[in-house]
Amino acid sequence: NQVERRKKQMAYIADQECGEEMNACKRILHELNTVDRTDGDAICEIVKRLFGKSDGAFVNPPFYCDYGYNIFCGDDFFANHNCVMLDGAKITFGEHVYIAPNCCFATAGHPLDAGQRAAGLEFAREIRVGNNVWLGAGVTVLPGVTIGDNTVIGAGSIVNKDIPANVVAAGNP
Repeated sequence: NQVERRKKQMAYIADQECGEEMNACKRILHELNTVDRTDGDAICEIVKRLFGKSDGAFVNPPFYCDYGYNIFCGDDFFANHNCVMLDGAKITFGEHVYIAPNCCFATAGHPLDAGQRAAGLEFAREIRVGNNVWLGAGVTVLPGVTIGDNTVIGAGSIVNKDIPANVVAAGNP
């Protein structure tokens, strides 16, 4: 089963079952991205349905993700406009996490081998973000990364390796 392979962070092919899960997510995303943006309560309720476990999480539309149920947020979570979360694997956020506009969290990746890519294989690696983390505008977090508590990621950064707690990290590799 390809969904189980994806959940175990093994190489998988996005088959019909994956597609059905993504379509269910797209229906909720349509609600979120067309809701009256002055209705914070409605936004929070849609986000709760989308993520499953996210009491008090606020996402400023538009927002995009693949599955929704793989996103876990602690208390006091805020994501600003144009956030993208490719959540083939879990994306876990601690408490007091603030995400500026135009950020991307990509658990998804593809093999370096051209033949494997052509065969449709892909993978997903968990992303973990600690407590009291702020990510500046336009940050991209790549598969398998962990960001420690009390850390700030500067605007425009590409995070391709783990970042320790209590630092300011900025730049591109």
